[in-house]
Amino acid sequence: MLRFKLLKNLILVLFITLTACKNDPKKDVEQKTENTSKDFTQFVNPFIGTSNFGTTNPGSVAVRGMANVSPFNVAGPQNLPLEKDSRWLSTPYVHENTFLTGFSHVNLSGVGCPDLGVILAMPTTGNLETNHLNYGSTYSKESASVGYYTNTLDKYNIKVETTATTRVGVSKYHFPAGNANILLNLGLGLTNEEGAMVKVVSPYEIEGMRSVGSFCYYKPEEAYPIYFVARFSKPADTFGVWKTPRSYDGVEGKWMGYNGKNRLKENYTKEVVGDSIGAYMRYNFKTPTVVEMKVGVSYVSIENARENLEKETANKTFDAVLANTKNDWNQHLSRIEIEGGTKDDKTIFYTALYHTLIHPNTLNDSNGEYPKMRTRETLKTDGTRYTTFSFWDTYRNLHQLMSLVYPEQQSNMIKSMLQIYDESGWLPKWELNATETTTMVGDPAGIIIADTYLKGITDFNIEKAYEAMKKSATQIENNALRPGLKDYIEKGYLTTNTTHSGSVSTTQEYNISDFAIAQLAKALGKQEDYKLFSKRALSYRKLYNDEFKLLRPKNEDGSWLTPYNPEHGANFVENVGFIEGNAWQYTFMVSHDTKGLINLMGGEHKFATQLENVFTKKHFDMANEPDIGYPYLFKYIKGQEYKTDALVQELLNTYFKNTPDGLPGNDDTGTMSAWAVFSMMGIYPVTPSEPSYVIFPSTFDKVTIHLNNMYYQNSKLILSKEQSRGRNQVFVNGNTYNHHFISHDKLTKSN
Repeated sequence: MLRFKLLKNLILVLFITLTACKNDPKKDVEQKTENTSKDFTQFVNPFIGTSNFGTTNPGSVAVRGMANVSPFNVAGPQNLPLEKDSRWLSTPYVHENTFLTGFSHVNLSGVGCPDLGVILAMPTTGNLETNHLNYGSTYSKESASVGYYTNTLDKYNIKVETTATTRVGVSKYHFPAGNANILLNLGLGLTNEEGAMVKVVSPYEIEGMRSVGSFCYYKPEEAYPIYFVARFSKPADTFGVWKTPRSYDGVEGKWMGYNGKNRLKENYTKEVVGDSIGAYMRYNFKTPTVVEMKVGVSYVSIENARENLEKETANKTFDAVLANTKNDWNQHLSRIEIEGGTKDDKTIFYTALYHTLIHPNTLNDSNGEYPKMRTRETLKTDGTRYTTFSFWDTYRNLHQLMSLVYPEQQSNMIKSMLQIYDESGWLPKWELNATETTTMVGDPAGIIIADTYLKGITDFNIEKAYEAMKKSATQIENNALRPGLKDYIEKGYLTTNTTHSGSVSTTQEYNISDFAIAQLAKALGKQEDYKLFSKRALSYRKLYNDEFKLLRPKNEDGSWLTPYNPEHGANFVENVGFIEGNAWQYTFMVSHDTKGLINLMGGEHKFATQLENVFTKKHFDMANEPDIGYPYLFKYIKGQEYKTDALVQELLNTYFKNTPDGLPGNDDTGTMSAWAVFSMMGIYPVTPSEPSYVIFPSTFDKVTIHLNNMYYQNSKLILSKEQSRGRNQVFVNGNTYNHHFISHDKLTKSN
């Protein structure tokens, strides 16, 4: 979840080369399952999360694809109040909206800040019109499935179909007879950056660049280009470019008869540069005609965008691309096979799994090239360089899911993180397309590294990783990941003077990271570090206030913040103690020391009562990350373990539905979806960087996870349940399991 999500409340198998490291025997291993003849894609509904600020989109995308062809319906007054220029809006598509102004080719899924949403294509008929407010259209006959989206533009009676490969968006336009146009609008988009270049290469091809960046309105100095090449299956009868310059208000403007007016350049074949620019292909069809358009994208160069297009789609028809993409999705979805449950249950589950496989996504081109952090110098990788690391969200569950089900991907994600360390000197915090956005708080990358390594995924440079983790935990000056570290080390916490917002929650985040360092240090035989960071991981205890039996901010002199309302901060209201939450939503976010918190609160009974108050007094927020692990904490209380089972099912039934509003809020690059996947399977990784899970009855009768034998001894993990004496008995790999926690080794190693 992103910092500015508060505005939501204020206004209402594998498709890519999966490698371990060069010459590693795991390189290019594709995990096959024995059930891929089944169509798991039938249970994916891409419209889930497209309402209620879920910020997913129903557009076509390949597994972890760079390209994503999404309908763009957030521009123009017809779409108020959910219109991009009238409010904070971070998605190219909202299910309630009705006015469409094109199809964007690079997008983000499930985020809380606007960016990308550019390279918009729009088919039209009749006279040439380049203003999106005039050429936009309502649409009907809308449908979406895995790797496919279609609708009909009512104004033009044009049926549009889209699909995608990793780096290429492919569209099919069904034109009626008569004059027809295909517009590429580079002025429109979600990004807050401006500037583009476009050139018509031939009647078959357009190339160009669009500047994007300033994610969450941070770091405008790190704006960067995305390049594209658009190729058409039929040559245009005429083509051209347009430019709408800004208006001059001074005396000079009085001499300009063309001041601010749109300029058309027909059959122009040189570059045009500006903010509001675009290019068009124009046809005159004697009969109804289909035109296919392929748009290759790259963050390196136009040449690479063209190469991506050639390698991934040359001589392939739309239908062939769709079949390949759907098959790849099916290979990935088939890693988990479920039995029992309703059709809606299956759809919610597989759509959630689908959403976890969109981000992190691919940054490198088909030739391995990608841009270096910040400087954009061209580098090359032997494996997959991933991007879109929303770690404040995803360290809690998404990467644990990847480690269990897609360990070869998780390995490449860790390697990508270490590449970022090599390039920038720091592990990523919230990295996007080789920029560090610095969004949110904490130092989460090391948590993911430790969790991954301790689960047996060790085919990366662990000493380098440990060095990087320790650097962020110890470097006082100019620390890009842990501001306020001096106070944290000296006092054990950040004060109200250290930071204007989030002093307590940031302390907690540092604690969790230090716990991860400690666990990794122990595994690596670094005993002194283990002792040091284990002690540091418990410093949140200094902020526990017995009066409220909650955490409470402290001032510079060690006194408590007074007056103090522990409910302040709900609904994402900014406050000095907590980020996107309040004391109720953060106090229990110390799963690495739950037993310690129980003792602080005066024992199990008082702990359970206070935890119960979170839910009965409606402090729990399913739409935000800090408290999403709370339902599982009842497993620590003898005699109250059953409350987790009922509570998890209640939350699933309430917030996760087979409808557009079927997510509790922003999907946060798959974090909310990962919560649903784990919860429906009956296991949950409640403590990051501890290789264990809470275990409870699944939503389904049987869940089979097909494990990657290059990483795990078991070929399958089977979780099942059976009614016995009025309650569900849990089975693991066919054996009765009567405990409430289970280790990762128990799930993945042969008995």
